[in-house]
Amino acid sequence: MGLKIKSKNKAFKPKLRKGDRVVVLAGKDKGRQGSILTMKGQRVQVSGVQMVKKHTKPNPNKNEQGGIVEQEGWIAISNVAILNSQTNKADKIGFKMIGEDKNKKVRCYRSTGELIDAKG
Repeated sequence: MGLKIKSKNKAFKPKLRKGDRVVVLAGKDKGRQGSILTMKGQRVQVSGVQMVKKHTKPNPNKNEQGGIVEQEGWIAISNVAILNSQTNKADKIGFKMIGEDKNKKVRCYRSTGELIDAKG
């Protein structure tokens, strides 16, 4: 009776950001690289990865032609990792406090300790 169940609706704050260069860790596109285009919840769209075909109707009001369009599909954020530009391998993300009063939190690579965010 004293067992507590953790809520699944806890706020999720990803360490990856839009524009980050990532490598796919699992799935049919394993090993492919690209940059994050969009993020939605715990899913991401990576440029040139997980390409899917979408059937679209023509829209004469917007002057759009119908047909089959190929676009990026969604990938679980757990299946991608940031690409370390020095080692050219997947890496984990850590955080460092920088500045005079150590009041600015920036992302860094866990393996090398080098800063990911250039501005600092």
